[in-house]
Amino acid sequence: MKVEQIYTGCLAQGAYYIENNGEVAIIDPLREVAPYIEKANKDNSSIKYVFETHFHADFVSGHIDLSKKTGAPIIYGPMANPGFDAIIAKDGQEFKLGDATIKVLHTPGHTMESTCYLLIDKEGKKTALFSGDTLFIGDVGRPDLAQKGGISQEELASTLFDSLRSKIMSLPDDVVVYPAHGAGSACGKNMSKETTDTIGNQKKSNYALRADMTREEFIKEVTTGLLPPPSYFPLNVMMNKQGYESIDEVLTRGLQALSPDAFESAANETGALVLDTRDAQTFAKGFIPNSINIGIDGNFAPWIGALVPDIKQQILIVAEPGREEEVVTRLSRVGYDYSIGYLEGGFESWLKSGKETDTIESISADELSRLGQNEKLEIIDVRKSSEYQSEHIVDATNAPLDAVNESMKLLDKDKRYYVHCAGGYRSMIFASILKARGYDNLIDVKGGFKAIKDSNRFSLTDYVCPTTLL
Repeated sequence: MKVEQIYTGCLAQGAYYIENNGEVAIIDPLREVAPYIEKANKDNSSIKYVFETHFHADFVSGHIDLSKKTGAPIIYGPMANPGFDAIIAKDGQEFKLGDATIKVLHTPGHTMESTCYLLIDKEGKKTALFSGDTLFIGDVGRPDLAQKGGISQEELASTLFDSLRSKIMSLPDDVVVYPAHGAGSACGKNMSKETTDTIGNQKKSNYALRADMTREEFIKEVTTGLLPPPSYFPLNVMMNKQGYESIDEVLTRGLQALSPDAFESAANETGALVLDTRDAQTFAKGFIPNSINIGIDGNFAPWIGALVPDIKQQILIVAEPGREEEVVTRLSRVGYDYSIGYLEGGFESWLKSGKETDTIESISADELSRLGQNEKLEIIDVRKSSEYQSEHIVDATNAPLDAVNESMKLLDKDKRYYVHCAGGYRSMIFASILKARGYDNLIDVKGGFKAIKDSNRFSLTDYVCPTTLL
């Protein structure tokens, strides 16, 4: 029997491929389903089931496309009510996979339909738990995303307390835990960088599984410190619940190669967002006016979801040649299905066409220091408030990127600002968004706070000064 975790770092998401005696089960697949089918074909196996642990909020699952392409039924746990054909399993129901068994464990709390799947081998030994967003390594699923119909996060947390203790903590200590997410996901608050562990180890190390923990203590701990969820979460839930356009159609539409003239015409006629996915410093040296930079080599999909409020926004893509399909695919993972083409030949073709370009000035931390010796600089720190509070440049203003619309209102278009994040990725996103809105005096700091701190040229503090914007 083969159990393979297919982990996607950009989303901090784990999908699972389980093969036994020529039969395959897929758990929580990503939007693009071809890799699962190809893997099964290489194993001379057929996909028998598509299991979903819950209606995901942070990504669009590939469950519908995978079911249509393979004929494998989609399986949810109790209380799910999808808008498409699916098996709604009963708590304790079992599904045969070769000579192994997958048992349904209904574990409401993160959401009411949340379900774990227990893998049992042919000898009857419980070997692995696919825990979805119920149990993470070092954490449990946040209980605030499914508040509706009068159910509060405290009530969901209380339900989760029961699920963990009655269904999960009673399992043998050597059962391997395979969660749906790891560190970096917004579905929890304290996840480990490790992506697997055992039940026994989690009982020792996971704060939410303490044996002496009371219900009241649990509720307080899991509901404290929750940040607001990204705005695209409810939209992804709806797509996962009601259905979506085939990934094949999304790719066909998005992978239309457009000449510079056709690209420019499409931008003018449709009002599409021009999304430049190149490296931040490459973008700074030259880009199409009014384009936004969100680099593909970073937390691309989550930042798209956080910063582009309309999931049906039409998008025109500027990418390094050969990476266009990757961009369209990663956009679709969070439900942004309306890419309408890409610039053929990349930005170089735009340059060769002689069309207008723009730039953003970017300086080193040493240059920033030298400038600061002669004048008081307006420094904008676009990291999260928690990062800023941990340590920041004295008198720097905190304007988190994920609240860019509110931050923008407090900046003066006529003033010069020096913008940094942790490493240079987010600051260029921030600068490009404001540049497109008429803020022409923003200067990026290469390397971000790391370079600033490593230079040993700045006074730093962990005191939250009154220049915090948000």
